[in-house]
Amino acid sequence: MAVITITDPLSGSTARIAPELGFNCFEFRAVVGGKTIDVLDAVSGFESGGQKASGSGIPILFPFPNRIRDGRFSWNGKEYVLPGTDKWGNAIHGLCMDRPWRVIRQSADFVTGQFQLSVDAPDRVELWPSDFVIEVDYELVRSRLLSRFRISNPGTHKLPWGLGTHPYFKVPLDAKSRVEDCLVEVPAKSLWELVDCLPTGKRIRVNDENDLREGAYLSVLKLDDVYTDLEYEGPQYDCLVLDERAGLQVTLTCPPIFREIVAFTPPNRAAVCLEPYTCPTNAVNLQAQGLDVGWRVLGPGQEFHTWIDLSVGPVIA
Repeated sequence: MAVITITDPLSGSTARIAPELGFNCFEFRAVVGGKTIDVLDAVSGFESGGQKASGSGIPILFPFPNRIRDGRFSWNGKEYVLPGTDKWGNAIHGLCMDRPWRVIRQSADFVTGQFQLSVDAPDRVELWPSDFVIEVDYELVRSRLLSRFRISNPGTHKLPWGLGTHPYFKVPLDAKSRVEDCLVEVPAKSLWELVDCLPTGKRIRVNDENDLREGAYLSVLKLDDVYTDLEYEGPQYDCLVLDERAGLQVTLTCPPIFREIVAFTPPNRAAVCLEPYTCPTNAVNLQAQGLDVGWRVLGPGQEFHTWIDLSVGPVIA
Protein backbone atom coordinates (compact mmCIF):
# COMPACT_ATOMS: atom_id res chain seq x y z
CA MET A 1 0.00 0.00 0.00
CA ALA A 2 1.13 3.54 -0.73
CA VAL A 3 2.60 5.45 2.21
CA ILE A 4 3.21 9.21 2.24
CA THR A 5 6.21 10.61 4.11
CA ILE A 6 6.34 14.29 5.07
CA THR A 7 9.52 15.94 6.37
CA ASP A 8 10.27 19.18 8.17
CA PRO A 9 13.16 20.73 6.22
CA LEU A 10 14.68 22.53 9.21
CA SER A 11 14.76 19.79 11.84
CA GLY A 12 14.53 16.60 9.81
CA SER A 13 11.44 15.41 11.73
CA THR A 14 9.30 13.00 9.69
CA ALA A 15 5.80 11.54 9.69
CA ARG A 16 4.37 8.66 7.67
CA ILE A 17 0.70 8.46 6.72
CA ALA A 18 -1.24 5.55 5.20
CA PRO A 19 -4.12 7.03 3.13
CA GLU A 20 -5.61 3.62 2.32
CA LEU A 21 -5.80 2.74 6.04
CA GLY A 22 -8.04 5.54 7.26
CA PHE A 23 -5.43 8.28 6.58
CA ASN A 24 -3.66 6.98 9.66
CA CYS A 25 -0.46 8.77 10.70
CA PHE A 26 1.26 5.67 12.05
CA GLU A 27 4.77 7.08 12.51
CA PHE A 28 6.04 10.42 13.86
CA ARG A 29 9.78 10.74 14.42
CA ALA A 30 10.56 14.09 16.03
CA VAL A 31 14.10 15.46 16.05
CA VAL A 32 14.85 17.22 19.34
CA GLY A 33 18.32 18.57 20.05
CA GLY A 34 19.74 16.48 17.24
CA LYS A 35 18.19 13.28 18.60
CA THR A 36 15.34 11.39 16.93
CA ILE A 37 12.39 10.44 19.16
CA ASP A 38 10.01 7.75 17.90
CA VAL A 39 6.68 9.03 19.24
CA LEU A 40 3.92 6.76 17.94
CA ASP A 41 3.44 3.04 18.46
CA ALA A 42 2.22 0.85 15.61
CA VAL A 43 1.94 -2.88 15.14
CA SER A 44 4.77 -4.20 12.99
CA GLY A 45 3.72 -4.20 9.34
CA PHE A 46 0.65 -2.03 9.94
CA GLU A 47 1.23 -0.09 6.71
CA SER A 48 0.96 -3.29 4.66
CA GLY A 49 -2.64 -3.85 5.73
CA GLY A 50 -4.38 -6.73 7.44
CA GLN A 51 -3.99 -5.29 10.95
CA LYS A 52 -6.62 -3.96 13.34
CA ALA A 53 -7.55 -0.46 12.10
CA SER A 54 -7.86 0.99 15.61
CA GLY A 55 -4.67 -0.56 16.98
CA SER A 56 -1.84 1.59 15.63
CA GLY A 57 -0.70 5.16 15.07
CA ILE A 58 -3.46 7.78 15.10
CA PRO A 59 -6.83 6.35 14.02
CA ILE A 60 -9.37 9.07 13.10
CA LEU A 61 -12.77 8.46 14.69
CA PHE A 62 -15.74 10.06 12.88
CA PRO A 63 -18.73 10.66 12.85
CA PHE A 64 -18.66 9.14 16.34
CA PRO A 65 -15.77 8.22 18.64
CA ASN A 66 -15.80 5.03 20.67
CA ARG A 67 -19.05 3.10 21.00
CA ILE A 68 -22.76 3.35 20.23
CA ARG A 69 -24.74 0.95 22.38
CA ASP A 70 -25.85 -2.07 20.33
CA GLY A 71 -25.12 0.02 17.22
CA ARG A 72 -28.59 1.57 17.54
CA PHE A 73 -29.84 5.14 17.76
CA SER A 74 -32.77 7.31 16.66
CA TRP A 75 -32.48 10.56 14.76
CA ASN A 76 -35.38 12.75 13.63
CA GLY A 77 -37.80 9.89 14.14
CA LYS A 78 -35.78 7.32 12.20
CA GLU A 79 -34.05 4.27 13.64
CA TYR A 80 -30.47 3.55 12.59
CA VAL A 81 -28.65 0.24 13.03
CA LEU A 82 -24.88 0.01 12.64
CA PRO A 83 -22.89 -3.25 12.63
CA GLY A 84 -21.88 -4.31 16.12
CA THR A 85 -18.15 -4.94 16.06
CA ASP A 86 -16.94 -5.06 19.68
CA LYS A 87 -17.36 -8.05 21.98
CA TRP A 88 -20.64 -6.67 23.36
CA GLY A 89 -22.16 -6.03 19.94
CA ASN A 90 -21.67 -2.26 20.02
CA ALA A 91 -20.68 -0.18 16.99
CA ILE A 92 -17.25 1.34 17.54
CA HIS A 93 -15.03 4.18 16.25
CA GLY A 94 -17.02 5.60 13.36
CA LEU A 95 -17.28 4.99 9.64
CA CYS A 96 -14.00 6.15 8.10
CA MET A 97 -11.19 4.69 10.22
CA ASP A 98 -10.95 1.48 8.18
CA ARG A 99 -11.52 2.81 4.65
CA PRO A 100 -9.23 4.45 2.06
CA TRP A 101 -9.07 8.25 1.95
CA ARG A 102 -8.14 10.42 -1.03
CA VAL A 103 -5.07 12.66 -0.94
CA ILE A 104 -6.11 16.08 -2.25
CA ARG A 105 -3.06 18.23 -1.38
CA GLN A 106 0.55 17.41 -0.70
CA SER A 107 3.93 19.08 -0.32
CA ALA A 108 7.24 18.11 1.32
CA ASP A 109 6.02 18.90 4.86
CA PHE A 110 2.23 18.86 4.44
CA VAL A 111 -0.53 16.51 3.30
CA THR A 112 -4.34 16.65 3.24
CA GLY A 113 -6.66 13.67 3.11
CA GLN A 114 -10.38 13.74 2.36
CA PHE A 115 -13.13 11.25 3.05
CA GLN A 116 -16.74 11.65 1.87
CA LEU A 117 -19.20 9.03 3.01
CA SER A 118 -21.16 8.85 -0.25
CA VAL A 119 -17.98 8.71 -2.37
CA ASP A 120 -15.57 6.63 -0.28
CA ALA A 121 -17.99 4.30 1.53
CA PRO A 122 -21.28 4.34 -0.42
CA ASP A 123 -22.25 1.05 1.20
CA ARG A 124 -22.42 2.91 4.54
CA VAL A 125 -24.58 5.88 3.45
CA GLU A 126 -27.75 4.36 4.93
CA LEU A 127 -26.03 3.94 8.31
CA TRP A 128 -25.93 7.69 9.04
CA PRO A 129 -28.51 10.53 8.85
CA SER A 130 -26.49 12.63 6.38
CA ASP A 131 -23.64 12.48 3.96
CA PHE A 132 -20.46 14.12 5.30
CA VAL A 133 -16.98 15.25 4.28
CA ILE A 134 -14.02 15.22 6.65
CA GLU A 135 -10.66 16.65 5.64
CA VAL A 136 -7.52 16.28 7.75
CA ASP A 137 -4.23 18.14 7.30
CA TYR A 138 -0.96 16.89 8.72
CA GLU A 139 1.89 19.39 8.81
CA LEU A 140 5.34 19.18 10.39
CA VAL A 141 6.87 22.27 12.02
CA ARG A 142 10.18 21.27 13.61
CA SER A 143 9.26 18.82 16.41
CA ARG A 144 5.50 19.46 16.14
CA LEU A 145 2.89 17.49 14.22
CA LEU A 146 -0.04 19.80 13.49
CA SER A 147 -3.44 18.27 12.73
CA ARG A 148 -6.28 20.33 11.26
CA PHE A 149 -9.83 19.01 10.83
CA ARG A 150 -12.58 20.35 8.55
CA ILE A 151 -16.02 18.79 8.76
CA SER A 152 -18.74 19.75 6.29
CA ASN A 153 -22.27 18.70 5.46
CA PRO A 154 -22.84 18.41 1.69
CA GLY A 155 -26.24 16.77 2.18
CA THR A 156 -29.79 18.02 2.56
CA HIS A 157 -30.34 16.69 6.10
CA LYS A 158 -28.81 17.69 9.42
CA LEU A 159 -25.53 15.95 10.23
CA PRO A 160 -25.06 14.71 13.82
CA TRP A 161 -21.44 14.12 14.73
CA GLY A 162 -18.66 13.63 17.22
CA LEU A 163 -14.93 13.54 16.50
CA GLY A 164 -12.02 11.82 18.18
CA THR A 165 -8.53 10.53 17.58
CA HIS A 166 -6.90 7.46 19.13
CA PRO A 167 -3.12 8.05 19.28
CA TYR A 168 -0.80 5.34 20.61
CA PHE A 169 2.24 6.87 22.30
CA LYS A 170 5.41 4.84 22.75
CA VAL A 171 6.88 4.50 26.21
CA PRO A 172 9.63 4.92 27.13
CA LEU A 173 10.82 7.73 24.84
CA ASP A 174 14.47 6.63 24.93
CA ALA A 175 16.15 3.23 24.73
CA LYS A 176 17.96 3.94 28.01
CA SER A 177 14.70 4.57 29.88
CA ARG A 178 12.06 2.23 31.26
CA VAL A 179 8.26 2.26 31.42
CA GLU A 180 8.74 2.73 35.18
CA ASP A 181 10.29 6.14 34.39
CA CYS A 182 7.21 7.35 32.49
CA LEU A 183 4.16 9.30 33.63
CA VAL A 184 0.92 10.53 32.08
CA GLU A 185 -0.88 13.76 32.94
CA VAL A 186 -4.47 14.69 32.10
CA PRO A 187 -6.08 17.82 33.65
CA ALA A 188 -9.46 16.18 34.38
CA LYS A 189 -11.29 16.13 37.70
CA SER A 190 -14.05 13.65 36.74
CA LEU A 191 -14.75 10.42 34.91
CA TRP A 192 -17.83 9.04 33.24
CA GLU A 193 -18.98 5.99 35.20
CA LEU A 194 -18.72 3.00 32.85
CA VAL A 195 -20.35 -0.42 32.69
CA ASP A 196 -18.96 -2.65 29.93
CA CYS A 197 -17.18 0.42 28.48
CA LEU A 198 -20.45 2.40 28.16
CA PRO A 199 -21.29 5.47 30.28
CA THR A 200 -24.19 5.13 32.68
CA GLY A 201 -24.78 8.89 32.40
CA LYS A 202 -23.22 9.58 35.81
CA ARG A 203 -19.98 11.49 36.35
CA ILE A 204 -17.74 10.58 39.27
CA ARG A 205 -14.79 12.37 40.81
CA VAL A 206 -11.32 11.00 40.20
CA ASN A 207 -9.70 9.23 43.16
CA ASP A 208 -6.18 8.30 44.25
CA GLU A 209 -6.08 5.39 41.80
CA ASN A 210 -7.04 7.29 38.65
CA ASP A 211 -6.26 10.99 39.27
CA LEU A 212 -3.86 12.06 36.50
CA ARG A 213 -3.86 15.81 37.17
CA GLU A 214 -0.42 15.90 38.81
CA GLY A 215 0.99 13.06 36.74
CA ALA A 216 0.87 9.34 37.54
CA TYR A 217 3.37 6.58 36.82
CA LEU A 218 2.26 4.32 33.99
CA SER A 219 3.69 1.20 35.57
CA VAL A 220 1.00 1.27 38.29
CA LEU A 221 -1.92 2.25 36.04
CA LYS A 222 -4.46 0.10 34.26
CA LEU A 223 -6.72 2.46 32.37
CA ASP A 224 -9.64 2.32 29.98
CA ASP A 225 -11.49 5.40 31.20
CA VAL A 226 -13.34 8.43 29.83
CA TYR A 227 -12.10 11.56 31.61
CA THR A 228 -14.10 14.78 31.62
CA ASP A 229 -14.47 18.12 33.45
CA LEU A 230 -11.09 19.34 32.25
CA GLU A 231 -9.41 22.07 34.32
CA TYR A 232 -7.19 24.61 32.57
CA GLU A 233 -6.58 28.31 32.01
CA GLY A 234 -6.42 29.97 28.63
CA PRO A 235 -7.74 28.91 25.22
CA GLN A 236 -6.39 25.32 25.23
CA TYR A 237 -5.16 22.51 27.44
CA ASP A 238 -2.29 20.01 27.47
CA CYS A 239 -2.06 16.29 28.18
CA LEU A 240 1.41 14.88 28.71
CA VAL A 241 3.45 11.72 28.39
CA LEU A 242 6.69 12.25 30.34
CA ASP A 243 9.87 10.19 30.43
CA GLU A 244 11.76 11.38 33.51
CA ARG A 245 14.99 9.50 32.81
CA ALA A 246 15.18 10.73 29.21
CA GLY A 247 14.13 14.26 30.21
CA LEU A 248 11.56 14.29 27.41
CA GLN A 249 7.85 14.89 27.15
CA VAL A 250 5.19 14.49 24.47
CA THR A 251 2.53 17.20 24.69
CA LEU A 252 -0.94 16.75 23.26
CA THR A 253 -2.56 20.20 22.95
CA CYS A 254 -6.28 20.58 22.26
CA PRO A 255 -8.93 23.32 22.14
CA PRO A 256 -11.94 23.09 24.50
CA ILE A 257 -14.19 21.39 21.93
CA PHE A 258 -12.31 18.22 22.91
CA ARG A 259 -14.10 17.98 26.24
CA GLU A 260 -13.26 14.33 26.96
CA ILE A 261 -9.99 12.41 27.07
CA VAL A 262 -10.00 8.63 26.95
CA ALA A 263 -6.94 7.22 28.73
CA PHE A 264 -6.14 3.64 27.77
CA THR A 265 -3.23 1.37 28.64
CA PRO A 266 -3.29 -1.33 25.92
CA PRO A 267 -2.43 -4.73 27.40
CA ASN A 268 0.95 -6.31 26.64
CA ARG A 269 2.27 -3.21 24.87
CA ALA A 270 4.78 -0.52 25.83
CA ALA A 271 2.33 2.21 24.89
CA VAL A 272 -0.38 4.48 26.25
CA CYS A 273 -3.33 6.11 24.51
CA LEU A 274 -4.56 9.62 25.32
CA GLU A 275 -7.56 10.13 23.06
CA PRO A 276 -9.19 13.56 22.64
CA TYR A 277 -12.95 13.36 21.99
CA THR A 278 -15.56 16.04 21.39
CA CYS A 279 -18.10 13.88 23.24
CA PRO A 280 -18.14 10.73 25.38
CA THR A 281 -18.90 7.19 24.33
CA ASN A 282 -22.52 6.57 23.20
CA ALA A 283 -23.11 10.32 23.02
CA VAL A 284 -25.96 10.16 20.50
CA ASN A 285 -28.03 8.06 22.93
CA LEU A 286 -26.99 10.00 26.04
CA GLN A 287 -28.06 13.23 24.32
CA ALA A 288 -31.46 11.67 23.64
CA GLN A 289 -31.76 11.16 27.41
CA GLY A 290 -31.35 14.91 27.93
CA LEU A 291 -27.70 14.87 29.04
CA ASP A 292 -25.21 17.55 28.02
CA VAL A 293 -22.58 15.48 26.23
CA GLY A 294 -21.27 17.74 23.45
CA TRP A 295 -23.04 15.91 20.61
CA ARG A 296 -22.95 18.29 17.65
CA VAL A 297 -25.06 18.99 14.58
CA LEU A 298 -24.19 20.64 11.26
CA GLY A 299 -26.94 21.92 9.00
CA PRO A 300 -26.85 21.44 5.22
CA GLY A 301 -24.00 23.43 3.71
CA GLN A 302 -22.37 24.17 7.08
CA GLU A 303 -18.72 23.56 7.98
CA PHE A 304 -16.72 23.26 11.20
CA HIS A 305 -12.95 23.56 11.77
CA THR A 306 -10.82 22.40 14.69
CA TRP A 307 -7.28 21.21 15.44
CA ILE A 308 -4.96 19.08 17.61
CA ASP A 309 -1.21 19.63 18.07
CA LEU A 310 1.39 17.05 19.07
CA SER A 311 4.83 18.26 20.12
CA VAL A 312 7.99 16.77 21.61
CA GLY A 313 10.59 18.51 23.74
CA PRO A 314 12.45 18.62 27.07
CA VAL A 315 10.48 18.07 30.26
CA ILE A 316 9.14 21.39 31.53
CA ALA A 317 9.38 21.58 35.32
